[in-house]
Amino acid sequence: MKSELHCHSTCSDGSLAPAEVAARAGRYGVELFCLTDHDSVNGYAATRALLPSSVRVLKGLELSTVEHGKTVHLLCYGLDDGEGCTALEAKLAELRAQRGDRLRQIVDRLRTMGVILDADLILEARHGETPGRPHVAQALVEAGAVRTFQEAFERYLGDDKPAYVPTQSLSVGDGLAWARAAGAKVSLAHPHTLNNFGRVKALFRQHRDAGLEGIEGWYGKYGPAQREPWLRLAKDLDLVVTGGSDFHGAPVPTVVRPGIDLPDAVAQSVLQWLA
Repeated sequence: MKSELHCHSTCSDGSLAPAEVAARAGRYGVELFCLTDHDSVNGYAATRALLPSSVRVLKGLELSTVEHGKTVHLLCYGLDDGEGCTALEAKLAELRAQRGDRLRQIVDRLRTMGVILDADLILEARHGETPGRPHVAQALVEAGAVRTFQEAFERYLGDDKPAYVPTQSLSVGDGLAWARAAGAKVSLAHPHTLNNFGRVKALFRQHRDAGLEGIEGWYGKYGPAQREPWLRLAKDLDLVVTGGSDFHGAPVPTVVRPGIDLPDAVAQSVLQWLA
């Protein structure tokens, strides 16, 4: 089954408008689609309007949370319109404002290292949408300070690097509570980014009963060897395996399109979970 449950638009750190992301996924033939911008659901209406009624389109996002000083991204699917979703969107607006302050602090730290960027220009280009480290990385590339996004994070922006500023994100527990109150099902995004199998397992043992029910074991960049530990963990802890490409457009050119092929058994499990 062709689906896309992890992709980004200009509402966060992608390079394409929500409708264009959906159009590309539609041309690929997806039957299940969710735009998961960072801390924003602002692109949902455009994707629903673009894709035909035969495609199931979910309202969702990638929620930024923190556990023991590590960034943990939660993929939230199927938000219901209502008081819970309204409250979550108000909280997201507050988080976006905090992200703007954080971006300014990052730019200030870069300045002390002799790298001069204009925080106002970076933020103005976001038009009020979610700003983050990828936008600073893009500015670093455009300024010639680094050659690639990867180099920007390895030299300056990654966790514990010289220009890193801790985010004021929600805790995992609070993030789950907000998402669940809005009617969402929740899956852990790209578990490899936590850099430790034991840490991922402990995260699920602590938060499984609070609603952390899925793990992105069919991530777009994973080969069989990278998938294996997460699929094994899903079986051991009775987790739903979700999948997505993590499409961003120009910022991540190695991911050429939104949409992946989920094995039928995985797809059916996801559909049952979402139902």
